[in-house]
Amino acid sequence: MKYATCALMLLATTVWSASSGGAQAAGTGVLSKAVGGYTFEDAAKEAPATKDFHSKDGKLTFAIITHTAGNGFFDPTYVGAKVAADAFGINLVMLGSEAPLDDIPREIEILNQVVQDPTIDGVIMTTPQSGAYDDLVKKLEAKGVPVATTNSYDPNLYDRLNISHTGQDSSAAAIGGAALAKCLIDKKVSGGSVIFPSMTQAGNEEVNRRVTAAFEATVKALNAAGVLQNFKVDAGPKNIGIDVDTNDLSGSIIRLIESRGDVVGAFAANGGVTPALGDAISQKQLNNKICAFGFDLGPKQQEQIKTGALTGSLGQQPFLQGFWPVMQLYLQIDRGIAAANLDTRAQLVTKDSLGNVGKRYEN
Repeated sequence: MKYATCALMLLATTVWSASSGGAQAAGTGVLSKAVGGYTFEDAAKEAPATKDFHSKDGKLTFAIITHTAGNGFFDPTYVGAKVAADAFGINLVMLGSEAPLDDIPREIEILNQVVQDPTIDGVIMTTPQSGAYDDLVKKLEAKGVPVATTNSYDPNLYDRLNISHTGQDSSAAAIGGAALAKCLIDKKVSGGSVIFPSMTQAGNEEVNRRVTAAFEATVKALNAAGVLQNFKVDAGPKNIGIDVDTNDLSGSIIRLIESRGDVVGAFAANGGVTPALGDAISQKQLNNKICAFGFDLGPKQQEQIKTGALTGSLGQQPFLQGFWPVMQLYLQIDRGIAAANLDTRAQLVTKDSLGNVGKRYEN
């Protein structure tokens, strides 16, 4: 009876395998067809109409535009976008403000030109200033061109719920703020001023939120350690930063340090102010004496970490900020996939971990 039962079970397995069209080779776990009957090979193919989307010229063309292509931060973003575009046969147009600092008017000027280009099938843009990009999004969507945002996030952007975003949430700056407090505690610093210099007049709301997150994390950590009362933690009257001169960043930070007389810690929240903070510390010959943290991992920041002008800096994994939005737009066009966000988080880099950065153009 035992053997008859086994034979029946084997027969049933064979019959099921045959009746299911060989979806799964018996006993192997290998899939050749979907439960729905189609093959995965067929399902993985690009739709015949995809290359003729919008411009109908037989190819997809995406444009990626940033607000500061002149300081190197977005280089890995363009690399990531290029990797994704090449993988799917997409023609990629890489554009951006030539300035080393945030230049939102220039980015908008470039975007207005892109809107008029009939060959563009998808647009990726940074949106550092709330409300400044709404009309552009409206015009692109009216033409049937999908939009994705990257790096800087505008929560109030027109049609925000239907537009994907790739980038680091501003709350990730808390990692740097907590690291700053830990540095002060580990060094047994008895007290002094902790400053948060920033270009508050630039109107970059993403950067403003970073400063607030870092400031709050520093205060929280110092308070938890029972030493907050020993420090003057200053992020300006609105906790979005102490304004510094855009035309003389390092000089104005030097003057800020000198005016306080007891600066023991500092945090900068973008790729413009951070190297200026490192320069100011070097010029004051305070390397390894101030707990100084910043944002981004450009060549200047990496060199400053080596010399002790910066204790550490937060990377935004900018490669992903180019790679994913290209993928997302392609999936929207070819598959009808709804807009999906990607949080790239923060990568805290110090002298100990610096050797692991930038080996594959990812930072």
